Amino acid sequence: MFPAPQPRQRPTPPQGHRGVAPPGWPRQVRPPDAPDWEVTAANWLLDLCPPDYRRFSGLRRHVVVLARFAVLHVEAQQLATRRGLSEIRGDLKDVADEAVVLAAVQTFQLEDARLLGVRREVGLVEDALRGRRYRVRM
Repeated sequence: MFPAPQPRQRPTPPQGHRGVAPPGWPRQVRPPDAPDWEVTAANWLLDLCPPDYRRFSGLRRHVVVLARFAVLHVEAQQLATRRGLSEIRGDLKDVADEAVVLAAVQTFQLEDARLLGVRREVGLVEDALRGRRYRVRM
């Protein structure tokens, strides 16, 4: 489906950049330029995406493409969660008591907060796959 990746020359990161992960970096992914960091990124990104994405070998070979797919998938989840939150009271008012509706609202709020963090993590990984590097700040 995707063409084979072209070998690319990666310059050695400048002093202070090698293996530095910014705040909010996912703990399941090794820092940029650490050994096999892109493998850990691909595995983590695939865990965020629908299981069917694992069928597409091109996504694993082109991790930056996988990252873009993951960003879009997480953003779609955010939209669905926010829509659910805005509609849940009206949707359930005739079929559930107030305690159940409140629990559903709280569940959507928790999921919205979780997805906000995941979106930041995915964005950081995508930026790193596109070549952005971070340095330690004192």
